Amino acid sequence: MRKLLETYNTMQQAGAQHAPVSRGVTLRGLPAGTAEHRRRAALEQLGAADLAGQVHAEDGQDARGPWLRLWLDQPTAQAWAPGYDTMHLADTLGLRTLDNVDDLQREILLTMLMSPTGLDFPSLDELDSAIHIRRNIVQGARKTTLAFETEAAERPEDCWTYDEDRGFTLLPGVHLVDALIKTTQPEVSGRLYSFSCYRATEYVTLLGIAQELARSNAELFERLQGVWRQRAIMSEEFHTVFLREQGSMDAPVPPLYYVPGDRVWFRNPDEASADACGFEGSWVMYLGGGLFTNFWKQHQPYTLMRKCVEIYHWRHGLYRDEQGESQIDEAHIEPMIEATLNDPGELARVMARMTRWREPRGVYTEAGGCMDTTREFARWVRPGTSDMPIPRT
Repeated sequence: MRKLLETYNTMQQAGAQHAPVSRGVTLRGLPAGTAEHRRRAALEQLGAADLAGQVHAEDGQDARGPWLRLWLDQPTAQAWAPGYDTMHLADTLGLRTLDNVDDLQREILLTMLMSPTGLDFPSLDELDSAIHIRRNIVQGARKTTLAFETEAAERPEDCWTYDEDRGFTLLPGVHLVDALIKTTQPEVSGRLYSFSCYRATEYVTLLGIAQELARSNAELFERLQGVWRQRAIMSEEFHTVFLREQGSMDAPVPPLYYVPGDRVWFRNPDEASADACGFEGSWVMYLGGGLFTNFWKQHQPYTLMRKCVEIYHWRHGLYRDEQGESQIDEAHIEPMIEATLNDPGELARVMARMTRWREPRGVYTEAGGCMDTTREFARWVRPGTSDMPIPRT
């Protein structure tokens, strides 16, 4: 896989080669003391005291007050995740993230300590909550299986009611966390509910946030639950209220840098097939260990390679239905996907094409690929420092 990825186009290679030295995480609101003392205290609270030999620290002060920056030693980061390729980190370190929650949290913390752009937290507790939210998202996403549907949507009738103007809202007496679990996890509900991939990422992300709010900020959780009894927060408002974004089109995140719990978009660079509703691209959550969610086949998570190849072949499944609407015949392209994955030459060609940076929305040229330049993750949630603008009911 890594050798194949070396064939990425010149722009991506340059981005990886010239990526800045890791900025790691910056913490504020810490007790007074030396940088060394606060470094050790922070790692101890995070359950990572054994990383003291690999984590550096510096402190200072700016307009917002004193700060402490922690980052993973650069030689260590390069050995564990060369070129900011965090997708092999769990394997490299022998982390059993599927059945060991401590190992999953370790993968999350280490990738954050390698952050190329820097992650700023107003307190150590906020960093702790950020790790918990990402862990919750990964654990919830692994159990999520849904029915793909862009025109219709279903929810458990004993949890939700639907209104065209307000969306799906909670029924009286129903706990938000319980409703989200029952809606997304068929091992609890016993059936699949219809979703688009975008809405699926919203529900999985919301579940991870709600679980942490219930643990660490009861007042904000009650406000969140109260809003959902009146109306759903969706689409652009969901992004504004719950998420922040790392990277940009002008300053992209290194292409193989992912933190478990990231929300990621893979764009369909083929204009014609992107016109089919639901096939403009693919919204997924990064699970860690080099895997991304497959909300339609829970036990078959995507590798980066398979996701890119699948999106590439969408163009070969394009047809018009009886109403003249663009559709994609996924069954038709499945053999093509498998054939490409088993043909090294064709696979290298497709990957070189698809792993280019995506182009801006509305722009389609031969230069564009499906790799996004940003990552999305949860805002702060702790009492006194939360910046999550959940409306008051």
